[in-house]
Amino acid sequence: MRKGDYKNSKEFWYPLDNAAKIYPAITTNEVTSVFRISANLKQPINITCLFKAVRTIESRFPYYKVTLKKGFFWYYLESTDFLTPVEVDNKLPCRRFREEGNLFRVLAIKNRLSVEFSHMLADGSGAFEYFKTLLASYFELTGIEIPSDYTYLKPDEKPMAEEFEDAHNRYFKEHIPALVKRPRAFHLPYVLKRKPRFDVLYAIISTDEIKARAKEKGFNITVYLTAVYLAALQDIFESLSPVSKHRKYKKLSIEVPINLRKIYSSATMRNFSLYVMPEIDLRLGHYTFDELLKTVYHQMQLETDEKLVNKILALHVGSERKLLVRSIPLFIKSFVLRISSYLFGSSQYSGVLTNMGVVNFPQQINEQVDSLMITPPPPDKLIKVSCGVISLNDKLVLGFCNITKTKELEKRMLQFLVKQGIHVKLIK
Repeated sequence: MRKGDYKNSKEFWYPLDNAAKIYPAITTNEVTSVFRISANLKQPINITCLFKAVRTIESRFPYYKVTLKKGFFWYYLESTDFLTPVEVDNKLPCRRFREEGNLFRVLAIKNRLSVEFSHMLADGSGAFEYFKTLLASYFELTGIEIPSDYTYLKPDEKPMAEEFEDAHNRYFKEHIPALVKRPRAFHLPYVLKRKPRFDVLYAIISTDEIKARAKEKGFNITVYLTAVYLAALQDIFESLSPVSKHRKYKKLSIEVPINLRKIYSSATMRNFSLYVMPEIDLRLGHYTFDELLKTVYHQMQLETDEKLVNKILALHVGSERKLLVRSIPLFIKSFVLRISSYLFGSSQYSGVLTNMGVVNFPQQINEQVDSLMITPPPPDKLIKVSCGVISLNDKLVLGFCNITKTKELEKRMLQFLVKQGIHVKLIK
């Protein structure tokens, strides 16, 4: 079956999208490239209804019923006939998927319903569209009426061809200079845990409270939390001994993924996100929180300008289109991609903040869901800690992913929020 024939067939294959090409090369049992979206329901999960809901919506998302295959030049995704796995959620989150198996799963335990996706398959926005459909179908089967005007991908609809597309290639523009390599960033100095290292801490804060604090300063929640993150990193750097400070890089930078669907028109359900990296240079002296807010805001405004986003696309898409790159065998490409991931990836930023934003469900679903949670992929040995954010009703949940022996970064960020009058509640 040829690429592109998937529109009208149950058997198809297609290349990994541009953002996904890096993941087969860097994925390990620890750096799994798997993220999780969860809903804490107000009632225990009805397993019979959940199984039926999963089966009901399977045909609506054919691009997710695929497995990773290895070609001579590139990896690709091939359709399979497996049933979507539904598992008991009693193991470590964000575990690696087995080779040539499924690339997403549904998990349930007590009141918590989760989906986990490999980034080879989709980004958070694509996965969340699947999750919305799963929740709506599940609640409908339990007897909850779903409003007809609620916008989600309904199971009885056929997928649009655009949902399959690699939108990075669609919006790539020729002859645009790519971004230059950024300088190396400061990384947390903490000792790693023994394997298995991955641990998650969730904290609930009031959406209204943090929105009010951010509004008082004239900024949104993403800018506010990014500045809090930088403030905590700055405190950690300043607490180091003079010798340690001298040895460390003086740039602090936070990688903040952005949903390109908000800039370009696309209905793709695959990866279509890039990132901005607001940063400060500690050689210039101590930054007050107000200075951090202004710096983050203006850098994010600049880097989300469409022309600069085009430069990032040029860096990612342009290189793979070169004839020399396309003709290199996969085993060599994988080696080069691992090096590139280090040089142009985690060495350039100090932490990650993924904000899925404020979710708006219809009242009928809101009444059934207590809170949502996002768990980013396990961080690598350089980054060590990352944070995912999502909000429903008046509950904003921060999910801290950590592979070190300390929770110092989380402690400093949450203590900062408390000092701003924002109530914090830790959950497991």
